[in-house]
Amino acid sequence: MSERVHRSVMNIKVGMLFYMLSLVLAFFSRKIFLDCLGAEFIGLTGMLGNIMSFLSVAELGIGTSIVYFLYKPLQEDNHEKINEIMSILAYLYRCIGFIIGIGGFIVSLFFPWWFGKLDFGLPLVYFAFYSFLATSMAGYLFNYKQLLVGANQKQYLVNAYFQTIGIVQSIVQILLAYYYRNLFLWVLVGLIFTIIGIIIFNYRIKQLYPWLTVNLTQGKLNLKKYPEVLKKTRQIFIHRIKDFILYRSDEILVGAFVSITQVAFYGNYTIITSKLNFLVNILSDGMSAGVGNLVAEGNDKNTMKVFWELTAIRFLIAGIVIFGLLLFLQPFVTCWFGEKYRLDDLIIYLLILNIFIFLTRGVVEMYISAYGLFSDVWTSWTELIANITITLCLAPFYGISGILIGKILSVIFIALLWKPYFLFNNGFKKKVSDYWRNMFIYYSIFILFVFISLIIRNFIIQPTVTSILQLLFYSIIIFPPLLLSYFLLLSCLTPGMKYFIARRPRLYDRIFTIKRK
Repeated sequence: MSERVHRSVMNIKVGMLFYMLSLVLAFFSRKIFLDCLGAEFIGLTGMLGNIMSFLSVAELGIGTSIVYFLYKPLQEDNHEKINEIMSILAYLYRCIGFIIGIGGFIVSLFFPWWFGKLDFGLPLVYFAFYSFLATSMAGYLFNYKQLLVGANQKQYLVNAYFQTIGIVQSIVQILLAYYYRNLFLWVLVGLIFTIIGIIIFNYRIKQLYPWLTVNLTQGKLNLKKYPEVLKKTRQIFIHRIKDFILYRSDEILVGAFVSITQVAFYGNYTIITSKLNFLVNILSDGMSAGVGNLVAEGNDKNTMKVFWELTAIRFLIAGIVIFGLLLFLQPFVTCWFGEKYRLDDLIIYLLILNIFIFLTRGVVEMYISAYGLFSDVWTSWTELIANITITLCLAPFYGISGILIGKILSVIFIALLWKPYFLFNNGFKKKVSDYWRNMFIYYSIFILFVFISLIIRNFIIQPTVTSILQLLFYSIIIFPPLLLSYFLLLSCLTPGMKYFIARRPRLYDRIFTIKRK
């Protein structure tokens, strides 16, 4: 096994371990937080978190740009060049941290108009927001070195440290919420654990990269030596604004057009979908640095083979996520949180469709990033303007459904049509028709199993499930055979899945022996 593959596998294994731990913890913590702290407070934290995400747009895409420039010197083990690039990153992130702090202060001036009618009062709102703001600023001022770790295909170290601290933090917050129900104390714990994480992680970085020397003054001067950094940053910035509005602004929009309480109701669904998206991000984070290194090697044949292999893996994951959500999301929310927290089926279908688009565009986006193809900024402007226009037209009348329709309509044509063309034309230097010949098979198989999942949900699961135990029983009986059938069909009809299975010769022989029989 090559070092690149070994590190990718390690990233995925460690990420999966912490994913399972955080998934179980998230469901228990959500229930306890809703019962002990109240839906209004949980809705507030969701909105404040989204405001912080909006302020973080000031990052401008610098991290993505810097990672692109780190791939080659890391491959060559060029410490001098790595130090130069990391000094640039440190200088730019220091500026960003202070910009976010100033922006946060300005935004907080409007809180009396936005949150003045909440039951727990403005002091708690300000305390929570400034705690979140301090956490965000600390990430830019002290934790920027994690980008080097990720670019070096050691994302598993980042996950191990920060996810462990996050899990311990959640356990402490659960206990404090259950026994004391003190909102100020719940927020304070998050800030304390942020400080602990910074100290531990930076100590480990010194051990891992003893040669790493960051000089802020030199970083400012090195910007002239690397003009491409700012050029690509300007290109990425527009994409980042678009991504925030499309994927990170839900709670803000729901709070603005519906209500703060509905933010918590909607959050009961998105906490599940976000954990599933986090699963996909584990794979992306584990593989993206490897793809960057693969592209840097210049082996076009192998690059194309891995592209189709990753596409097959992504569709397999999309099947696990989408079929699972179609079958079990509504029954789970009803059984776990209660009937009063259930949202309309149309909202759920739109939410799932939006997740499908996000999942299936992932491999194309990963390769676009690896090739440094960020020049199509017009697409982000198009998506951004379309999203804002459609949302403002529909959200006042259709609420959450209107917000989701705005997201879907604004992104579907660019994500599914333009981006593949852009990659194949400018990256792979191939005809996009090669892409669509293969993707037609993936989409056909996927749509078939969507219909099967809906039939099972509407005629078997939904009419009979009344408890978590019944839902668990159905998931064990129904879900594995459905996924196995989906996997076998992908294995027989798509080259990408055959490439993936070929990495396990025994599995390959068994599947295709069955097929021949």
